[in-house]
Amino acid sequence: MGNKKRAIVADDQIRLSQNAITNIDEIAGYIAFIKHQPINAIKIVEAIYKTIDCIALNPLAFKECSHIKTKNKIYRQAVCSSWHIIYKVLPTYITILGVIHTSKNPTEIKILLKGIK
Repeated sequence: MGNKKRAIVADDQIRLSQNAITNIDEIAGYIAFIKHQPINAIKIVEAIYKTIDCIALNPLAFKECSHIKTKNKIYRQAVCSSWHIIYKVLPTYITILGVIHTSKNPTEIKILLKGIK
């Protein structure tokens, strides 16, 4: 029974950028209203938030974002179904930068960095 590694930040230190909130709203709206699958929309959004909870528990468990390379590997991505959750790990908090469909052009990931400090 080994010790589990604790998260480097507290659970309440997850921050969703305005872009991430908009992305999640757009995903839900598209699935519910365009695809006419409201139940599936709820399931996908719940899965995204469950993945964000996993990020909070151990942010370094997910791989480095291959489209935003840094020496200290602060940009990471988690995959949830067909969605990439892109986030930035800092010493005191984590910022969820955005949620992007896996079929999107990787340059859209770099766009998430604009306006983020």
